[in-house]
Amino acid sequence: MKDTPAYGLWSLVLINSLVFIIFAFSFAKPQSKRDWRSFSAFSAFIVALFAEMYGFPLTIYLLSGWLSSKFPDVNFFAHDSGHLLEVMFGWRSNPHFGPFHLLSSAFIGGGFWLLAASWRVLYDAQRAHRLAMTGPYVRVRHPQYIGFVLIMFGFLLQWPTLLTLVMFPILVVMYVRLAFREEREVAAEFGEEYEHYWRHTPPFFPKLSAQTVGPRGDVERR
Repeated sequence: MKDTPAYGLWSLVLINSLVFIIFAFSFAKPQSKRDWRSFSAFSAFIVALFAEMYGFPLTIYLLSGWLSSKFPDVNFFAHDSGHLLEVMFGWRSNPHFGPFHLLSSAFIGGGFWLLAASWRVLYDAQRAHRLAMTGPYVRVRHPQYIGFVLIMFGFLLQWPTLLTLVMFPILVVMYVRLAFREEREVAAEFGEEYEHYWRHTPPFFPKLSAQTVGPRGDVERR
């Protein structure tokens, strides 16, 4: 672990927050009030994360007594020690190559990919005034919300903090409620067509076999 503290770098907090928020914006492209609400909540999570990663390590300060007693050989005010899961599970090499960090990268990358793939399908469907039932929407009804959750979970694996640990389940519940509210509105607009799609497509956890649902309820399995 490096012993040089690396906090109080508020310029890095600003830069990293903007990079990830703008990057997510380019994929999610919020339009409705609901879209902006979900995107704003995601942005708050990102700011809270980087504020502790480069600004003020609140979690480490609050847990410093317990951490020091459990891991007396670790300088928790060195920046690399902020990767708490790597430290707690005994990884003493570069934390960026640790198992939790690598897993984090997979979740974050997968989340951004899902956002991008979902947006293309949803945008085309909205322009044509039809249901989005292709691409990621073949397997789940709310791939964009899943994408946001995957990204946040990935960051939790990489740099867990007390604030983001509290925020994460709250945001997940918020996304679930937004998703079901959205379903009621879409059902009112598309009626029987959406009912067939709803019946054969899970909301968040995909089935092993993909299927396409037609407007008459015909199901094509893949």
